[in-house]
Amino acid sequence: MFRYLLSICLALACGWAQANSPYPTVPLKDLPDGLRSTWQQLKPEMNEFSHCAAAWDSQNDGDRMVFKCSIYIKMSAEGERRAMQYCNEKRAEKKINAPCRLVLP
Repeated sequence: MFRYLLSICLALACGWAQANSPYPTVPLKDLPDGLRSTWQQLKPEMNEFSHCAAAWDSQNDGDRMVFKCSIYIKMSAEGERRAMQYCNEKRAEKKINAPCRLVLP
């Protein structure tokens, strides 16, 4: 029973932390197909603190898309920060105009 209550509290805390994220977000269902399939491939490696960020100027052109994740991480806020940092670095390199946003599963 204690484990059940603890898992509920952790889930609520993680949800509250995501809701209060300082970064813009995008639901997984709104990603272009190519980025969504990349997320599906990386999902088995992710833990509850993992985060991904994406930016795209085209729904079809892979050169106009960025998808970066922070997977092996022990703190959710640090995962968000790193995913956004990796995404913004790659976005600038590819000259993508759209901003990076955290992906919400």
